[in-house]
Amino acid sequence: MGCCGSTEGKRDWKPLEERSCTDIPWLIVFILFCIGMACICGYPIATGGASRLISGYDSYGNTCGKNNTKIDGVPLSGRDMTENKFVFFLDPCNLDFINRKIKSIALCVFKCPSAELTTYNDLKQFALNNGSHLCSYDIPTTKYTHSSERHTKCPKLPVKPSKAVPLFRRCIPVDISCYTEFAQAFISFVSDNDVLRRVLAGVMASKEIIMGLCLLALVLSLIMMVVIRYISRVLVWILTVLVVIGSIGGTGVLWWLYVDHRNALNSNTVSVFGKEVASDNVKALLVCSIGATIFTVILLLVMFFMRKRVALTISLFHVAGKVFIHLPLLALQPFWTFLCLMLFWVYWIAVLLFLGTTGTPIKNNSTNVVEYQMQGPPQYLVWYHAVGLIWISEFILAFQQMTIAGAVVTYYFTRNKSQLPATPILSSMARTIRYHLGTLAKGSFIITLVKIPRLILTYIHSQLKGKENACARCMLKACVCCLWCLEKCLAYLNQNAYTATAINSTSFCTSARDAFIILVENALRVAAINTVGDFVLFLGKILVVSCTAFAGILALNYQRDYTVWVLPLLIACLFAFLVAHCFLSVFENVVDVLFLCFAIDTKHNDGSPGREYYMDKALMEFVENSKKMGFHKPKDGDSREMKPMVS
Repeated sequence: MGCCGSTEGKRDWKPLEERSCTDIPWLIVFILFCIGMACICGYPIATGGASRLISGYDSYGNTCGKNNTKIDGVPLSGRDMTENKFVFFLDPCNLDFINRKIKSIALCVFKCPSAELTTYNDLKQFALNNGSHLCSYDIPTTKYTHSSERHTKCPKLPVKPSKAVPLFRRCIPVDISCYTEFAQAFISFVSDNDVLRRVLAGVMASKEIIMGLCLLALVLSLIMMVVIRYISRVLVWILTVLVVIGSIGGTGVLWWLYVDHRNALNSNTVSVFGKEVASDNVKALLVCSIGATIFTVILLLVMFFMRKRVALTISLFHVAGKVFIHLPLLALQPFWTFLCLMLFWVYWIAVLLFLGTTGTPIKNNSTNVVEYQMQGPPQYLVWYHAVGLIWISEFILAFQQMTIAGAVVTYYFTRNKSQLPATPILSSMARTIRYHLGTLAKGSFIITLVKIPRLILTYIHSQLKGKENACARCMLKACVCCLWCLEKCLAYLNQNAYTATAINSTSFCTSARDAFIILVENALRVAAINTVGDFVLFLGKILVVSCTAFAGILALNYQRDYTVWVLPLLIACLFAFLVAHCFLSVFENVVDVLFLCFAIDTKHNDGSPGREYYMDKALMEFVENSKKMGFHKPKDGDSREMKPMVS
């Protein structure tokens, strides 16, 4: 009893030895919340909002393709539109982009006009032939040619041929020249803005180069992923040297191009339009050269101060490369997660559109058309739907983190790698679905609680931009910044909590506490991993972006007479960074999981008989070197032992 009392409050880490369901109440709450999301989808379906969105409705509240009920105060409502299944707009080109709608009277018709109608007599014959009344319902067909209201309640002549959209049954003009008014307005705006005109001209002239640079970025990211899979100490230093040489060389090339373009501008050998473009390029090159110089200096300083802190990081990277060799499907996790997120976002947007056509029909006295607006408690469904977007999206991301953590934990704590499951990724998914969905629901909800206030404050700041005083603006920015930092810290703690859950099958709070204790005990190592490790991965991203930018500069240099470089280069570099980030983020997660497993292993084992390490030889070499240097000292009196994993 005394021994038990001395170890009270302490718990042995038993990796994958026992499995039990965690955070079941939170799983129930999450299931109920998802049922609520499904009810929100069912509400517009039951009330006709989904039908109105798909089938379409006219300006008087009649849903096309069905028999409608009368709306009080709207004489032209309540019509039988069973045969009239298509929506026809009197002026389909009058677009309102701010309110995302067509500013025109809409009617339900039997058929969209497939041929051009040039006179009111053609409208009359079209209506007599197939029953499609293209003028308002209150104008008889016989009065199409001489009604005093035909100019406001009949379509603008000539009526261009139109074709129904396959799913939404709207008559859309076949000839896109119908939208020349909008195009002319946009062109006039661009013509008035000379800089914007030159930038857009540069993008259009360089579209083939931009596509080629994006393809190059994808190839470079794949190569970088393959290189990092087999990373070692030499490769880390080679990567570092390449980035340093690339930064210095790129900076030198930028300064050389700046001098060359400035001399060409001063030589007065270019046209007036070419001189404007050349002047913009000289300014852009000067800014890029100064920025590249500052970045190179900072890079050299960081490399100098971190040169002795890469031992553990390199060992973890080496083991992470072995993990990817044994578990190659890890590289596909971002694709599956992205696919799930895209499917959910499509569903979420569809339900949001359904809610937009749900509610009580209200007549707009200024336009005399019927609009649907939700009133009373149903209007809060949109807020519930918005919370669901954040929570479920975070849940999907958390599922990816738990899947990666479970697979890596299985690899780490399996002494004989030949006894690994046939598909560790699928096994980790199955364990997560069977035991730990409640933990994911709780962790993702915590992130949601922090993210919602930050988004609300950001929205308030955007709405009050230019109206609030300096003090209020500073306070809003400070609150947004603090919430952002809190969100990042919680996200990092959540990731380690998921790893602890994958190891010991404990609840979220217990796992977060245990992971936090381990991280605090290894604070210096955590700092080194999060600085050096993230820095090395950042170097990989920068190398991909730098190579893409350098290739873009060389390609665009042959178009210096008519292309502004800024926007094409920014597009290509942004795409390159996003692609590299997607590929290397999984590697970063694997390194974080390996570090927590390593910290637990070194805390509870010392390599003696019965307390053998689980770690890889590369990490073992690091531990041995640390012992020789006196950095690693096993704790005396700590008799806790990691039990071998059950096969």
